[in-house]
Amino acid sequence: MDKITNSHSFEQLHILREAVESTNEGFVTIDEDHRVIFFNKAAEKIFGYSREEVLGRDLATIMAPTCARDHKGAVERYLKTGKGRTIGHERELLATRKNGEQFPAEISFSVTVLNGRHFFTGLVRDLTETKQLQEKLLQSERLAALGQLVAEITHEIKNPLVTIGGFARQIASTTADEKTAKKLDIIVSEVRRLEDLISDLREYYLPRSLELGPVDIKDLLVEIKSMLKPASAQKDIRISAELDKKCGPVIGDKDRLKQVFLNLMKNALEATEKNGHIHLEVKAVGDKAKVSITDDGPGISPEEQAKIFHPFFTTKAHGSGLGLCVTKRIVDEHPGGSIKVISQEGKGTTFEVTLSLFPGELETKN
Repeated sequence: MDKITNSHSFEQLHILREAVESTNEGFVTIDEDHRVIFFNKAAEKIFGYSREEVLGRDLATIMAPTCARDHKGAVERYLKTGKGRTIGHERELLATRKNGEQFPAEISFSVTVLNGRHFFTGLVRDLTETKQLQEKLLQSERLAALGQLVAEITHEIKNPLVTIGGFARQIASTTADEKTAKKLDIIVSEVRRLEDLISDLREYYLPRSLELGPVDIKDLLVEIKSMLKPASAQKDIRISAELDKKCGPVIGDKDRLKQVFLNLMKNALEATEKNGHIHLEVKAVGDKAKVSITDDGPGISPEEQAKIFHPFFTTKAHGSGLGLCVTKRIVDEHPGGSIKVISQEGKGTTFEVTLSLFPGELETKN
């Protein structure tokens, strides 16, 4: 009977251990001497330490020095008084991975007493993704509220602007006074700039939903290159292209991606001096397509690179500061989409857009 009971207990213990090893939460158990005696697979993944680096060592191995001192003091107080402020409660804090990266974590503590000795277990949950989702939700709510406000304001502004611009053009076409004509031209130009700003504001705060399908990115870039041929010829800028034939269609909204690459190409043309060079490259990397647009302009400083995708930041004299913001938003909304800037002052700039390749099975069906 004892053998059957022992066998059953061993089986239960094995099941429990496997369950703890398979969970997404990190289990870290220490003894009274603050030494780690259990460190499951999830804890390895969360903290970046292997079990061999941690087991048998002081818990301070995986904690910041200040945190380690506080924790050790809390354990000592509990052993003396039998009371702990955090035992049985959950708390959020900033934890640190092996590589020094800090991350938000939720930790709950429990105590087990076996054969007169105390063992303390921390159940650790990485909140990085949760916090990111919460931030995205808050951002979406803020954008929705701002979008409504922008829609109302732009509607009220647009009609007067159209009237002002229309009258200015009419008077400019009939006046013989050169000074008056120049002033009217400035009015028309500024009205157009404000109309563009309103358009950008609506685009940023009231984004359209994507209509996804297979998009031949190579054909799209060739089309854009052709569209900008007159502008590039005017500045004697050469545009070269290296298009990977193995790169198939991407998952995307053709009109929105056209907007993305047209904006990036226009920026490259503006940044490139007369007789300069712009290079387009498309290549397949695994299940992704990487599109690079490189100019040999003056480059972008590290300080400007950190702000370049922020709303209303611009290095142009008459820019709205929303073009790259809208561009990044469109790319980020595409499945697997991302954009980054690579630049060095005096050595040009590269904007690299990554998009997911369209699945072969769906491509065949279409």
